[in-house]
Amino acid sequence: MRFHTRKWVKPGDMNPNRTLFGGRLLEWIDEECALYSIIQLENPKTVTKFMSEIDFRSSAKEGDIVEIGIEVVKFGRASLTLQCEVRNKMTRETIITIDKIVMVSLDENGKPKPHGKTKIEFVKDRLEK
Repeated sequence: MRFHTRKWVKPGDMNPNRTLFGGRLLEWIDEECALYSIIQLENPKTVTKFMSEIDFRSSAKEGDIVEIGIEVVKFGRASLTLQCEVRNKMTRETIITIDKIVMVSLDENGKPKPHGKTKIEFVKDRLEK
């Protein structure tokens, strides 16, 4: 799994228990998956369709640095299925895992748009073409 982004847990990210609010973490994950998918599918109109069961394994506290990891599970006709893990950068302890996140490429009318992709592409490889 590749860990692309780090987030610093700040006071505004806390829940009443003074640990990282799960909704904030899900917001970060959703944004990271969207950005990753938009780049992979080369379509800015890419949206989240589905998230499977979310497993909160531990928490984070103010001042912690968390990192978000994403792995491609499958390329569909108009979709990209990802897996995600978030861990504490310092302790390497897993905070959350999500086995399946489905992102869908849309056309100008908001309908699924086939993307024609079958494998992960890196920007450096696209620039060489």
